[in-house]
Amino acid sequence: MEENKNEEIQAVEEVENGTEGIKISSEVIAVIAGVAVSEVSGVYGMAGGFAGGITEVLKGKKNLAKGIKVETTENKAKIDVNIIVEYGARIPDVAFEIQNRVKTAVENMTGLKVEEVNVHVQGVNTESLTEERQEETETKIEENN
Repeated sequence: MEENKNEEIQAVEEVENGTEGIKISSEVIAVIAGVAVSEVSGVYGMAGGFAGGITEVLKGKKNLAKGIKVETTENKAKIDVNIIVEYGARIPDVAFEIQNRVKTAVENMTGLKVEEVNVHVQGVNTESLTEERQEETETKIEENN
């Protein structure tokens, strides 16, 4: 009886230390990274592929892993993030902030060593700029009348 308790305690310690038995899905790591990216100012959204957009439409909820590719080996991870930035945001600052937040979040939550966080800027959102110009034009028209 005493031996079983010792074996159970040893098994729990191994799991807690991450030495044996824990397998973290790439999808989970992608969601963690996605949440970290969504907190960075200057990011308009994630640039995902066709499959990510279909998932959002069919499930009716936001896909937090959209635009993120994770490659894992034993205790290491490489993460690629595809984003769309807000017009006017300083891209190097946004990318640096994403790298720091993703690395910190993934390492703290999973215990994996993040070797790389590659940020790929896929586009710039200019919709807000277009809306501002349209409002300015409407205001000028109203003032002239």
